[in-house]
Order: sequence, then C-alpha cells, then structure tokens
Amino acid sequence: MPNLIPHFSALAPDYDVFLCDVWGVVHNGEVSFPDACDALMRVRAMGKVVVFITNAPRPGEAVIRQIAHLHVPTEAYDAIVSSGDVTRDVIGHRKGQTLCHIGPERDHSIFTGLNVKFAPLETADYVVCSGLDDDETETPESYRPRLETMLKRKLFMLCGNPDLVVERGSRLVYCAGAIADLYATMGGEVLYAGKPYRPIYDLALAKAEAISGRKADLRRVMAIGDSVRTDLKGARAYGIDMLFMAAGIHAEEFGGRDQPNAEAMKTVFTAAGEMPTAVMKHLVW
Repeated sequence: MPNLIPHFSALAPDYDVFLCDVWGVVHNGEVSFPDACDALMRVRAMGKVVVFITNAPRPGEAVIRQIAHLHVPTEAYDAIVSSGDVTRDVIGHRKGQTLCHIGPERDHSIFTGLNVKFAPLETADYVVCSGLDDDETETPESYRPRLETMLKRKLFMLCGNPDLVVERGSRLVYCAGAIADLYATMGGEVLYAGKPYRPIYDLALAKAEAISGRKADLRRVMAIGDSVRTDLKGARAYGIDMLFMAAGIHAEEFGGRDQPNAEAMKTVFTAAGEMPTAVMKHLVW
C-alpha cells in the first residue's frame, strides 16, 4: 500500500506529463478547488504538460466553458480531452445511421456539427447514452424498460461517460456508466468512450506530445484521479503511474474525507487488483 503523501511537489520533478482528472480533483461540480488549481499552475511553471482528461460527455470546448464558470484558471492546464471527443469520433464513423439519445439536454453539444439524424428507440440504429435525463431523481433502474426494448432490438449502446457516479457538491449522482453497466449485465453491447479505455489516453498523449514537441516517455507520465474504476484501472492498463485522491468519490469507503484509513484503502485497492503509485487526500502543492 503506497504511503499517504502531503505534497504534490515531492512527485512533480519525476514526471513530464500529467493526465489529470477534472471532476473530483479540480472541482466538485459546484466550486473549484484552489489548492489543486495552484498545484497544477506550479507544475506547469516547471515546464511540465498538464492535460485534463475527463469522462464528461461533451466536447472539450464545452468542458472549458464549464470549468471557466467554476473559476478554474486557464493557467492550470495545457489542453483538455473528454470522452465527448471520443464519442464524437465514434459517431462520425457511423454515418447514415440514426441514433436515439439518452441523457439531458445539456449534453446535446456532443452532436454539434455532426449532421446526425435522431430517431425514437423503436426505430433507431443505435443509442448514445450521455447520462440520466434527470440525475437528481432517477436511478439506473428507471431505465430498465428502455433497456429491455433495446435488448429485444439488439441495439448497440455508445456510452459517452463511463463514470458510475460523480460528486455534485456533497452528494453523489449517477452517470451514464451506471446505465451502460446495467445494459451490459442484461446482455447488451456497449462501447465505453472514456476512461478506463485506451482511446481517450491515446488522444490525451497525442495532445501532450504536440504541446511539448517530443514523444512522451510513459515512465514519465502520471495520471491523477479519484476513481478506482476509471482513473486507477485506466492508468494501470495503459502502463502509467497514478496519483490517487482519497477525498474524492471513494471518501466514505476510505473512512471519511479528513482522515482516510490506510487499511480501508488497501482493501479497496486490493479488491480492484490495482495499487496507485501514491495517494493524497487532496491535490496540494
């Protein structure tokens, strides 16, 4: 079990590129975290590259607008790659097919400029799931009737956000990944666009290399995140080190935000079959 370290500055010199999760590390959906933003600005001042890598089911440009509204400074990152970007790429390769969208109206920017044709579930060629229509009141089970219809028609689902849950303030709300997982357990075919799957990491590293002007050495690339399922497993599968934020979505499992319990963390990581390189409570320089 890696030690709980107090300062990001102890790790920063050993890496050239940081692939940093956004929601849960840099903000919680309502406010940004000043210490995390400060740490990332400092590491960029050292000449390192920071690419935000997020399972937000919207294009990177839309995520930039969202985090600006939450007062995340542009100096904290070099580029953003979202699962929305990967989703758009997949949609672009299914020209001529109609789709049914499951998710809130706010995610519609994912389709901008793609010339897609929408259709109801009963006639669509495939489904794009970006989230719950109303994540304040619904659960994945609310979608079982629709998923049964999809299963009967053997419809392919493109999941635009593989996260199961995300923090909104002090609460946890369901994400598209929870619906996609339910569909997969029912026997449906699902493609997950973001972390922990390889395409989003390929895209993020390509951006980092374009910014730095040199090929990235995977031994000097570190992911930062707060999710075992997406951030930890994704980084390890890709072959890069990982800094885990204990006060994120797993805080309660770890014994609370203020004093995460080492044994509790070890239990969760062992069950996942992966250990992070290092653990911090919050990202602090």
